[in-house]
Amino acid sequence: MPARALYSALLWLAQPLYLLRLWWRGRAEPLYREALAERFGFYADAPSSGWLWVHAVSLGETRAAAALIAALRQRRPELRLLLTASTATGREAGRELLREGDRQAWLPFDTPGAVRRFLAQFRPALGVLMETEIWPNLLPMARAQGVPLVLANARLSEKSMRQGERYAALIRPAVEALALVLAQGEADAQRLRSAGAREVRVSGNLKYDMAPDPALVARGAAWRAALARPVLLFAVSREGEEAPLLAAWARRRAALAGKPLLVIVPRHPQRFDEVAALMQGAGLSIARRSAWGEMPHEGALAADAWLGDSMREMPLYYGLGQVALLGGSFAPLGGQNLIEAAACGCPVVMGPHTFNFAEAAELAAAAGAARRVDTIADALDAALALLADAQALAHAGERARAFAAEHRGAALRMAEAIDGLWPEVQHQTAAH
Repeated sequence: MPARALYSALLWLAQPLYLLRLWWRGRAEPLYREALAERFGFYADAPSSGWLWVHAVSLGETRAAAALIAALRQRRPELRLLLTASTATGREAGRELLREGDRQAWLPFDTPGAVRRFLAQFRPALGVLMETEIWPNLLPMARAQGVPLVLANARLSEKSMRQGERYAALIRPAVEALALVLAQGEADAQRLRSAGAREVRVSGNLKYDMAPDPALVARGAAWRAALARPVLLFAVSREGEEAPLLAAWARRRAALAGKPLLVIVPRHPQRFDEVAALMQGAGLSIARRSAWGEMPHEGALAADAWLGDSMREMPLYYGLGQVALLGGSFAPLGGQNLIEAAACGCPVVMGPHTFNFAEAAELAAAAGAARRVDTIADALDAALALLADAQALAHAGERARAFAAEHRGAALRMAEAIDGLWPEVQHQTAAH
C-alpha cells in the first residue's frame, strides 16, 4: 500500500532522531535509556511463544490495564503475560503487574523490520492494546501472522476522528485489522465503527475499576488533619496551566479565609523544578513532597503551598485535597482522568477541554461529582466557594464516591469478551 510504504520510509529515516529524543528524555527519566535495542526490535533472550500480550503506552493506561489483567488471571491463572510500554512511567508502573514467568519489554518503533522482529521474538497468542493504540504497521502485520488483536477500553474523540479521516488510507487498514474493539461508550463505539472497526462492543471504562490504595488515601486525610486548614488540589497539571492559576490565586490570596493550602501535582516529573520556580515566583513559600516521608515536617505544615513532586501517589493527593481542579482541562489538552478523584471522594472542578474523558466528564457533571467552568479563574472561584461551605463539600464528596461506584464492572465484561477469543487462539497455536 503506497500510504503505508511512505509512512514506513519516513519512520525509518526518523530513527536517529527518535533515538536522540529517548536519550534526551533519559536525562530526567533514566528508564528511557534502558534496553534501547528493544525499541528497534532486538531482544537479548531466546525467542518464545504463547504470550498474552498487553500494550499499555503510559502510566494511566498501565493502571487501567491492571484491573483487566487481574480479571483475566481469575479466568486463566496459567496465562503468561508479556507487558509492553512506550514511556518510562508506564514501564515503571508495569513492573508491579508481573508475576513469575511474565516478561516486560518496550514496544518497538513501528517500522516493518522492528515489528517483524518483535512478533518473531514473542509470537503472542493474543494481543490487547489499550485505549487508542492504532499502529499502521503493527496491527496489519500481527493479523497477517494470525495474532488476534483487541483494542480494550477503546476511545476515539471527535477531534481524533477528524484527524484520522485525513489519513484514512493509513489508519483504516490498521483499525480493520482488529479482531475486537471494546469501547468505553456508545459515542466511542460509533466513531470506531466509522473508522473501520469490524466488531465493536460497548463495555464501559476500566478506570472505574481502579481501586485507589486505601492506605494512601488515609495518609492524605491524616496530612489534612495535621494541617487543620482547607486544602485545594490542582491535580495532574499541564504546561501553561499553573501560571494562570497562580496569578488568580495571588489576586484572591488576601481575602482567603482560613489560609487554605494550595497543592499542585504536575503531570510530568521533568517539570517538577519548573513548577516549583513558578510557585516561588508567585511569592509563595513552598514545600516539596519529596522532602519528607510518612508525615510532613513543621515547615511544610506552615507553607503557603505544596508541590506534589512524587510519582504514583495520586490517591494520597486526592485524600489530602478537599476539592480538585482537573489538570489538562483548562488548556486544549483533553483533560486527565477524573474517575480516580471521584473514587477517593474528591469532587472536581473541570475546564472546557475534556475530550479525552468526554463521557466520564459528562456523567460526573450530571451526577454532581464534578462541575464544569470556562476558565481557570472561574474554577478557582468555584473551588473556594465549595471549600467555604462544609455541608455542600461533604455532599459533593458523597456524590463523587457514588458516581465512581455506580459505573464499575468493565474489567469483568472485557475479560469475558477477551476470553471468548482463546479457543480460536489455542487452535491457531496448535496449527503453528
